Amino acid sequence: MTTGRVILCPGQGAQAVGMGLAWATASPEAKSVFDLADRVLAGQLPGGAPLSRLCFEGPVETLNRTDVAQAAIYTAGIASWRGWLAKSGFGDAHEANVIAAAGLSLGEYTALHLAGSFSFEDGLKLVALRGRAMQDAAEAAPSGMVALIGADEAQARQVCQDALAGHPADVLVCANFNAPGQIVISGSKSACERAAAADGPAAKLGLRATLLAVAGAFHSPLMAPAAARLGEALDKTAIHAPRAAVIANVTAQAHEASPASIRRRLAEQLTAPVRWAQSCALLAASHAGAEFHELAPGKTLMGLYRRIDKNVKVTTHDEP
Repeated sequence: MTTGRVILCPGQGAQAVGMGLAWATASPEAKSVFDLADRVLAGQLPGGAPLSRLCFEGPVETLNRTDVAQAAIYTAGIASWRGWLAKSGFGDAHEANVIAAAGLSLGEYTALHLAGSFSFEDGLKLVALRGRAMQDAAEAAPSGMVALIGADEAQARQVCQDALAGHPADVLVCANFNAPGQIVISGSKSACERAAAADGPAAKLGLRATLLAVAGAFHSPLMAPAAARLGEALDKTAIHAPRAAVIANVTAQAHEASPASIRRRLAEQLTAPVRWAQSCALLAASHAGAEFHELAPGKTLMGLYRRIDKNVKVTTHDEP
């Protein structure tokens, strides 16, 4: 049994109009995070809108853009974190007895920030560039993602293999291991369509396949141009060893203390699968008895944990 707190940080898809507004209204500490984000990203977002306005008021189609959503989710998560710390009387993660953190894809940046690996501003610049680079890579090649419900890893790989048969130029790979029976595959648009067809490989294995409304094939080789751009930005960013265990999506193990290793894992994450189910299983096994908390926005990770390990109770901080 271990005591302490484990912090979970959401990824892209958790965004919703109104995110963070209750925190910014109730907490000066949370509001200051949005104010700083507005200054850091001034003039960089579509139409020149402040990030806070897009979070609080939308429009939804702009907030859902990859190059907006990532900065928005990172900012809302840290705003809720700072607001919760202040409300609870803690000065920082050490005082809050944070022993581990993990984030789903983009959320890994939130987790690394609160563990002291980089400043809020440097993390925001990284996720803003990451979102732009992923948007650009998605627009460069018709691509997408498919959720497979009921699949294990072997079945998901079989669906990819069968959908690629006779199409050597296409790409289709496992991208997200979200929870038992919930795997997302990612790749060329035509391969995704074949995989999800009514008489396609998924249906033949008795799986439910749903084409996802995403900009492109995240966590696949089609994101290699984005990974290269992100790698260059990471090389120029000051990164420190995390002060608490932060789970890397790529390995489902704690990041090493080496800044070079952290940079490498974050760049790899764009083209490699996110092993979220394995990461959560590791946290549940190694931190039994700890408090688990999910930062804003949304309650997605609490829902996934119910499928991964129903003994883990997650407290959400979507609102104060």
